[in-house]
Parts: sequence; structure tokens; C-alpha cells
Amino acid sequence: MGDMVSTPMVIVDADTLDRNISTMADALRKKGIALRPHVKTHKIVEIARKQKAAGASGLSVATIGEAEVFAEVVDDLFIAYPLWLTRSSAARLIEVAEHARVAFGVDSVDGARNAGARLGDAAPRFEVLIEVDSGHRRSGVHPDGAAQVAEAAVAAGLRVAGVFTFPGHSYGVDQAEPAARDEAKALRRATRLLAESGVPVRIRSGGSTPSALVSDGDVLTEARPGVYVFGDAQQWELGRTEPVDIALTVLATVISRSDDPGGRRIVLDSGSKILGADRPGYVSGFGRLLDYPQARITALSEHHATVEFPDGAPLPVRGSRIRVVPNHVCTVLNLVDAVAVARGGLVVDTWPVAARGRNS
Repeated sequence: MGDMVSTPMVIVDADTLDRNISTMADALRKKGIALRPHVKTHKIVEIARKQKAAGASGLSVATIGEAEVFAEVVDDLFIAYPLWLTRSSAARLIEVAEHARVAFGVDSVDGARNAGARLGDAAPRFEVLIEVDSGHRRSGVHPDGAAQVAEAAVAAGLRVAGVFTFPGHSYGVDQAEPAARDEAKALRRATRLLAESGVPVRIRSGGSTPSALVSDGDVLTEARPGVYVFGDAQQWELGRTEPVDIALTVLATVISRSDDPGGRRIVLDSGSKILGADRPGYVSGFGRLLDYPQARITALSEHHATVEFPDGAPLPVRGSRIRVVPNHVCTVLNLVDAVAVARGGLVVDTWPVAARGRNS
């Protein structure tokens, strides 16, 4: 990347992106699991089109706002969280349903009743999936309570299509396979209890990027990974991706350096306002440098990153361009209006982050 590229800048390597999209699609196809990728990771229409072309059955979104954007890409959307509808959000949901099939999550009797009341005569147009907690301890009803929620949804005029979960506890060292087992157990039990209550289950939806490739193809009918398209430092340090497969980096410039013994460091012009500030306990810093794996980002301010190098490691000179791998790539895309697209080390295009800020 030459001096014509201003830093900090988010760069997507198109060849790596295409390979990641194809790899996940092929792997899940072999397991007999439909791929419904979560586009909250990238928020970019051009990438969603690539995922659809690779065989995605539909798209997962986080919000009605994202659904409004991606309804132009596919006609099958799932808002993969329990919604608490208001009069205005119900009206928006009904409008999106004019352009695409829209399903959404519920995880409580009250939520189901509220959704049915807010949607009114339009309620039968919508499918819902009952969210069950498989161990992440965020949203989701205990599997033993799933049938009660489903019965309330049916009584409220909604169509229950199935059950879903998010095995978010897969984000931990050596936790992917245990989380996948928890996911399968929760979905299997919820499915049985719904069937016993007279509610047939067509969809069993799960999957995170760490767990998708080890998910149970005899239980899941679809998976919703998101980060796999780019990779990030979390996935790198969890061993779920290799540096060669990381498709998104933040290009930064070395603006300062220190060669003092015991304090060898550089400072980059990329801080929390473009890298995000996530630092889970299992990662070794605030991000990684793709070309300097021995270095660690030890501190972030709003516009700067402090990077420490071990003794004996080469220290980049001032003015060097450095590729930074963010810890959590999903937050990065909500911080920029557009990304640069590169092939062979050259910027060839720019993609707008069309769903940036669509957080409701």
C-alpha cells in the first residue's frame, strides 16, 4: 500500500475473503447444515451477495435496521435475537416483510404475546424461532421452558418455525467442542418438548464461528457464523484461524518508536476509534500485527496504539505501514463508513458499510 492510502484505513483482502466464504460454505454443505451467515459482522451488501452466491440459504441479521438494508440482497432473513416490539418497530418489521420473508426470535411468553399484539393482523405473516440458552447465559429460555414460549407464540397468532441458540461460550480456549455439544443437547431437548406440545420443529439453528465446523450435523439444520469471512485476533489466538486466512486488517502508520532496552515499542496511528476496545481475558493484547506476530498491542488510546516488541525482534522504522488485526472485527465495521478492497496488494475498489449504525 503506497502513500496514496491514508491511514488508518480498513483494508479487505478480496482473495482471502473469497476463500473464507467458499471454505465455510463447502464445510457446512458436507455436514448437511445450511449456512445462514450473520451479516452483523461485515454490514456490507457486496459481501452478502458473495455469501449468497456461495450457497447461503438466507442471512442472519441483528436488528430490524440491518434487515431493512439486506432485504435488497436476499428474500429470506432471520433477526437472530429476541425482539421486544413497539408500535414503531412493528411497523418497520411489517414494511420489511413486503420485500422479504422475515423471521425473528422470541424467548419469553411476554415477548411472544407482545409481538402478536403489536403485529396485529400481520402476525400470521411472521415465523418465529424460540431462543434457548445452551450455556452462554445471555438471552434464551431454558430448554425446559421452550414449549411454553412456543405455545404462547402460537396463541398470539405467530407461526413457530423452530428453535435456535447461540453457543457464545465457544469463545474461549478449547471451548468450541464443549459448546457445540451443549448446543446440540439444548436444541435436541427443546425440539422434543415442542413436538410433545404439538408444535412441530422445522428449523434448529445454531453455530458460531469457533464452533460451526464442529457442530452436530444430526441436530442443526442451519448455522449462523459471522466472523469467518474476515477472521480476527480473537480467532487467531483461539486457534480457529491462521494468519494467512485473515482477510481484514487496519492499515496503520508508525508515528513514533523507542529503542530503549526493556521498553522497545512503536506507536501506531490506529486507536480504539478504529480498532475497537474489546479485550477478552484469553487474548494477549488489544490486537495483533499480521506481519510481526511476536509483537503485542499493550495499550490503546482513542487514536493511537502502543506496540511492544521483545528484545532482538526487528523494530519497524517511523513511517512504516503496518497491518493490524483487530481483536473483535465486528465492532470495527461499525466504526467506519467504507472499506478499501485490495487484490495483490493494490486497492481496487471501495465498499460502503451500508448497515453501519443500523443498531435498532
